Amino acid sequence: MFGFGLIGPRRGRHTVRSAELAALSLPIGDDGVVIGADQQQRPVTLGLSRPAPYDVVLIGGLWTAQVLALRAAGAGLRVAAETGRAPAWAPLVQAAGGGHPCMVTHEVGRVAPQGPSVRGPVLVVRDCGMRPPRGRVASAPWQSVLTLLPYVSQVAPRLLEHADLVGIQRVSPDEAATVGRVLALPGADVEALSSLPDDVTLWCTRGLRQYVSIRATDIETALLGAPRRVD
Repeated sequence: MFGFGLIGPRRGRHTVRSAELAALSLPIGDDGVVIGADQQQRPVTLGLSRPAPYDVVLIGGLWTAQVLALRAAGAGLRVAAETGRAPAWAPLVQAAGGGHPCMVTHEVGRVAPQGPSVRGPVLVVRDCGMRPPRGRVASAPWQSVLTLLPYVSQVAPRLLEHADLVGIQRVSPDEAATVGRVLALPGADVEALSSLPDDVTLWCTRGLRQYVSIRATDIETALLGAPRRVD
């Protein structure tokens, strides 16, 4: 299984005899959020429950951000969506958590302190347009922040430079060139960014790049519709 960085809280080591390995199964719980599959069809996880601040920037569509938010809620995180389009989030908020308030929306600039902890990790999703204002609630221990940018704006280079993880969906060739300069991407990746399918994201850290297909479930498709880059 492929993952990005430190995943979940640290645990003590456990050992088994080699003869027992065949009987093991490895369910995915609070160790990370499955964000899709890589080019070898292996599941890719992203650890959002971290003992240190973690900032993610996604240049992409609302559909992808909402799938990630829904999966984070399913993995036990409380999700706070800061958005100027609350009606677009309403069905997701209603469906998440089976009636428990694990996902809420806030007006832009009105996110209250979330009180994150090891027992109550938080994901703040900032759906605030191309030029998001400075957030009142920043990343913190056990509180990750995902900033959604629909396109590459004038503030994008600053956000990309300070992000711990960057996701890029299909962008124009000019936008791809800008992102490529900021992230020092190889030419092949810069060229590929303008022709990615709707459900594919290039995820980048400072030392790693990985194309990931999000692979929506039937429930996610019924709730959010088919994958789409533009909303």
